[in-house]
Amino acid sequence: MKKIILLLALLPLFVMANEEVALDKAPIDASNHESLQRGARTFVNYCLNCHSANYMRYNRLMEIGLTEKQIKDNLLFAGEKVGDTMKVAINKNDAKKWFGAAPPDLSVEVRARGADWVYSYMRGFYRDDTRPTGWNNTVYDKVAMPHVLYELQGEQTLNHETHALELSKPGKLSVEEYDTLVGDLTNFMAYMAEPAKQQRNHLGWFVLLFLGVLLVLTYKLKKAYWKDIH
Repeated sequence: MKKIILLLALLPLFVMANEEVALDKAPIDASNHESLQRGARTFVNYCLNCHSANYMRYNRLMEIGLTEKQIKDNLLFAGEKVGDTMKVAINKNDAKKWFGAAPPDLSVEVRARGADWVYSYMRGFYRDDTRPTGWNNTVYDKVAMPHVLYELQGEQTLNHETHALELSKPGKLSVEEYDTLVGDLTNFMAYMAEPAKQQRNHLGWFVLLFLGVLLVLTYKLKKAYWKDIH
């Protein structure tokens, strides 16, 4: 009887585990500056209309190969300065009224949810007439955000029998091109969440190398110091 009660208590956990969405692997490569630059362009043109990135400054984009002139000419549209943070002009109260929730700051979204989650989320929108925006998402059910990239991806529908997404109306990009665009966007958001990560990794290797050399020298010094005793 106790075993039956225990199984009934654990049943919701097994159900939840089975309902977890399988996430696709995001193509993250912080050394690919071309991908990061394309992702920055997509982020500024589409995401920054509603979402801010208050912990990211435009001038940090020079670390991924952009010049100050390129940033000014291609990524600043509303009188921002190169040293400004990526703020958004939309009023939070208006956004909450329109979408039901204020769009979150995306500075550390990848750190909070993971790159695979963001990558799968941006590819998981489908048409749902029961939702206020007309859109739903396989990764984030009953999402308040509309699909801002639908003109590029097209419109997907959810097959409720197979739970698979089907492209019902093609967009401006092919499936492969759209996946590449979202991959670049996710790559940039991962960089934006930890812009100094690659520098820390490089520094870490130098520290390990230094400690290795120091270990050898320390060992030789120890042998020289104790040679007369042993």
